[in-house]
Amino acid sequence: MDNRFILRSADAGVLTLTMNRPDVLNSCNRGMVTELRQAFEGAGTDTTVRAVLLTGAGRAFCAGQDLAEAVPPAGTPAPDIGDIVTGYNGLILAMRRLEKPVVAAVNGVAAGAGANIALAADFVIASAEASFIQAFIKIGLIPDNGGTFFLPRLVGLARANSLAMLGGKLTAQQAKDWGMIHDVAPGDGLMEAAAALARHLATQPTRALGLIKRAFNASMGSDLETQLSLEAKLQREAGRSADHTEGVRAFQDKRAPSYTGR
Repeated sequence: MDNRFILRSADAGVLTLTMNRPDVLNSCNRGMVTELRQAFEGAGTDTTVRAVLLTGAGRAFCAGQDLAEAVPPAGTPAPDIGDIVTGYNGLILAMRRLEKPVVAAVNGVAAGAGANIALAADFVIASAEASFIQAFIKIGLIPDNGGTFFLPRLVGLARANSLAMLGGKLTAQQAKDWGMIHDVAPGDGLMEAAAALARHLATQPTRALGLIKRAFNASMGSDLETQLSLEAKLQREAGRSADHTEGVRAFQDKRAPSYTGR
């Protein structure tokens, strides 16, 4: 696949995707969003991929929507921002539907849409110098890319209101303290820490990880009875996997398991 706006590399079961528009702080245009969506969709059918690592080139993770694409020249009709958001929706759904773990390495500012792309990952590790900004209110918009879904669930309604309505900057350490992200790493050690986590996840029982993700996704809109029923169904599926058999045998043999992701 020809990519103009993202970089790809694969090693040890980890697909690394790098947003590659550093001259505009990796701001999103339609092309980059499409390439990312296609990459996540492709990872779902590629059996060699067992985890995905997402980051940005240069000094930013992603500064949000590229306003050069969203704000028209004077005297020309404004684009339908809802159409732009619909394009993002496909990316967020692809990330959440991917039944493999996604690690976001936030190497710098994650603003607007960029912040919420990060929050769609299963694990977020941020550089100590990184920051998160729900910048939408500064131009009279609402959080998109799942922001109104993820933020209240991660940090609670009061803090979500603060972030979305005041548009202030949240440091990486504050984001960790609020339970919004997984961890913080020194700037010069970020990629090493994020890659180590992704490589570890790529050695684990991939089917079980994917089913956990499916169950958590479903729990966002389920009652207890429905969720208990889903757990029984997914546990049955997990119990039939080769990795479950290997895990049990390794436990019985008192050795480290060797999971294949099947």
